[in-house]
Amino acid sequence: MCPSRLILEHVTSRWGVLVLAALLERSYRFSELRRAVSGVSEKMLTQTLRTLERDGFVHRAAKPVIPPRVDYTLTPLGIEAAEQVWALARWTERRVDAVQASREAYDGART
Repeated sequence: MCPSRLILEHVTSRWGVLVLAALLERSYRFSELRRAVSGVSEKMLTQTLRTLERDGFVHRAAKPVIPPRVDYTLTPLGIEAAEQVWALARWTERRVDAVQASREAYDGART
């Protein structure tokens, strides 16, 4: 598999897009991010954050306090990726009606 395809898969995955979009707004602690990205399980959020951190998009800052505090922020590379996928997500939201009309026309012609 081409390395760029794997990176694209990471940033455009269901949870990858939502995590990047949330972190584009501000940094989050894990529990805050889980609430911001509604519907994501703890396991999937952990996996997504680890993948995005490994790829260099997310920075994980663990602070040695009690109770432990871990903050997640976007790196400069992450900001760049988040802006791109968020632009695509906004475009998709604006074009839902056109896509739905195309689907209905296609389905109507097939029956």
